[in-house]
This record gives sequence, structure tokens and C-alpha cells, in this order.
Amino acid sequence: MADSDTPRLPGLLPDAIHHAVRPGTALLRLETTHERGGVLDGAWWPRSRDIQAELPGLISALTEHLGPIMRVGLDGSAWEELPTRLTVDDRVVHIDSFPVGDDTVLITRGDNDHFALLVIPPDAAPDAARAAMAKAVRADNVTQAEQILIDTGSTPRT
Repeated sequence: MADSDTPRLPGLLPDAIHHAVRPGTALLRLETTHERGGVLDGAWWPRSRDIQAELPGLISALTEHLGPIMRVGLDGSAWEELPTRLTVDDRVVHIDSFPVGDDTVLITRGDNDHFALLVIPPDAAPDAARAAMAKAVRADNVTQAEQILIDTGSTPRT
């Protein structure tokens, strides 16, 4: 069997990758199967609360792995000037705003395929943000987003 014939198995990111994670990064565990065991599918650490500056990069990265993204659902109170739609890579992405305060962003691909990402506060300390992202991408994670941020000290600094 040639190397090109070998099935590509999902792997873990090397430990060193966590040292390189900076604001503006998304770490994803993309399980596109019907049975996703974890509460979250990944984490996103935006650089700011300006959704029009931050969301296009996330959507472009997700589109590369998932295909076209149709909708994004997030807590409207956590972002500055939230539009109802945004054009990213010549595609319109609808933005749904809910006052839920649950520290997540919901990504919808197709009609009914959702991915939940933990949102790390932009001003989180780097070590705390990395710890929260690492926990969020664990396949066996059953901890809710808010609790992950509390447990790792990633809540907004005052």
C-alpha cells in the first residue's frame, strides 16, 4: 500500500502547538459523525470583541475543513455592533444573536449540522486561554463552557 493509499487518521496536535496559540486562534476537534460525545467541538480565542473584524477569519478557517458555513449563533451582548449577516469569501453568513451569555459560538453547516465552540475572552491570560482551549477540544469533555473558563482562570480580567 502506497503512502497516498494509507487512510489519514485523526491525530492529536503536538504539545508544542499549545505554546504557539495566540489571540485570533481557533483550535478545533472536528468530529462530523452523528455521535459526538463531547459538549464542545472546539475553541476560539478572538483578538477583540469586534465581530466584523474577528468572524471572517474563523469562518474562512472553518469553511476550509467543513465546507460552507450557513449561520453563526452567538451571545449578542458579548460583541460590539452585531450585524445580522456578514459576507465572507463571497458568501453570505447569517448571524443569529441570543442573550444567552454561555461563552459559546454555534456554527451551522448545511441545514442541521451544528458545531459548538468555546469563546475565550480576548483579554484572557495566554496560559489560561491555552488550558481552556485544550480542555474544550477533548473528545471526552462534558464540562460546560462557562465552567471551563472559571476552572482555567480564563474569565475576563478586570
